[in-house]
Amino acid sequence: MRIPPDTPEVRVPRLVGLAAVDARQAARARGLLLDAPDRPDLDLAVVDHVVRQYPPPGAEVPRDSVVLVWFDLGEGEGGGGVREPLVPQPPRGGMQRELGEPEGPYAFVH
Repeated sequence: MRIPPDTPEVRVPRLVGLAAVDARQAARARGLLLDAPDRPDLDLAVVDHVVRQYPPPGAEVPRDSVVLVWFDLGEGEGGGGVREPLVPQPPRGGMQRELGEPEGPYAFVH
């Protein structure tokens, strides 16, 4: 969908989920520019998928505005790491089990 050049404001398309090449094309079709704070080589990105964008989809912005996008990291490029539970797990009982009750002038009255 092409927007006529005389339209002062355009709606930001939904870019989340699109590959980089498709996100650039969708933004360009609306008269918008893309920038990726986490990707200085945005022009070289092709198959990376957009995971976040600002402004959000549907926002009205002036033509030639910049839409910021962030990409999912691919294999071997970092990420969230291992999400397995740590073993051994901490003992139950919270702080009372870990720390002794205070004594002396600062003791709590029960």
